[in-house]
Parts: sequence; C-alpha cells; structure tokens
Amino acid sequence: MQQLGDDWRAVHDLGHRNFVGGNEHYWDSISSLQFELLKAKGLKPTHTFFDIGCGSLRAGIRFINYLDQDRYIGIDKHIELVIYGVALELGINVFREKRPRFLITDDFEFERAGTRANFAIAQSLFTHLNPKDISRCLFAMKSASAPDCRFFATFFEGNTEHANPERSHSHGHFQYTRGQLESFGIAAGWVPRYIGEWNHPRG
Repeated sequence: MQQLGDDWRAVHDLGHRNFVGGNEHYWDSISSLQFELLKAKGLKPTHTFFDIGCGSLRAGIRFINYLDQDRYIGIDKHIELVIYGVALELGINVFREKRPRFLITDDFEFERAGTRANFAIAQSLFTHLNPKDISRCLFAMKSASAPDCRFFATFFEGNTEHANPERSHSHGHFQYTRGQLESFGIAAGWVPRYIGEWNHPRG
C-alpha cells in the first residue's frame, strides 16, 4: 500500500484535518481529550505551554482560548497546517487577542521560542518518529523546560520491541515498549511516569 505524502502537497490534497488524522468523527473528541487531561494535571492559564506537533490546532484552539496572552507556543514542521489552523479553526480575532506563537521546525529547535515551558504535550507525535528523533525531541524539550515542567507524550505501546520503519514520517506507524520510551526519557534527563490508557477513541 502506498504511503501518504509528508509535504505541502499532501496537506493541501488531504485537507488540514485529514492530514493529522482528525476527520469529523474524531476531531472534537481528541481535542477535548488533550485539553481536559492537561487541565486535570494542573495546567493553569498563566502557564507557558508547548504544543509539539500542533498541526492545524485540533487541540490548540482549546489551549489558546484557555491560556493567557502569549502563553501558547505551537510547534510543527508544516507551516501550511498552522496557516489552515489559524484561518479555519481558531479565527483571526482570537489570534489577535491571545497572540499565540508558532515555531516552524523539523529539528526540534525549541530554544527559538525564547521562553521555557511549564507544560508540554506531544500527542500523536512519537507514534510517527524513529528512536533518534524521539530522543532529539526529549533532549530539546528538557533544555527548554522550566524546573517544574511536565511533558506528556502518547505512543503506540507494544509488549515486545517492534521492527519500525527506518525514517520518521507523519503517516508512518512506530510502536515501542514502555521500557524503550522510559529509557529514551531517562537518557534525556526526564523522570518518566507511565500513566496508562487515557481513553483515546482509537485506542
């Protein structure tokens, strides 16, 4: 089966929701799931928040509206997704009021934000990354974190180590054991804590 593209053409052809796997059946539920989880874990409007792999703002619209001005930092490698997200999901009035900021990078250059995160999430990102890129993300996030930062990440969990694709891809499937993810985190200076299932509609 031919793999979907991972460039601007695919964003335009698939649409800004379908590119991130957020069709009409899952868009609102996954958006709400992320937002309610982080609020329950202590996210406050005054916190600086990094939305890693923010895409077309599926969850970003909720976080931006909740957070104080200048507190939302969205990070993605596809500028097209961010443009669609602001124009079609967030709206220019909220953009002007809340002043979210965006980093367009495929190299986890979080230091460019010029601030440190209190909270961060990588939803459906590690599911598309090889070990090298997961480690790069974790190291970069640690360097851009406030001392009390909490970083949440989802992954496809397997009981044994999986033969993953060699290269990261937005539509690739990468599966890891809990032990693998914990080892990546420890190596980058994090203290990993497994919180288990979180009621994702796709499991």
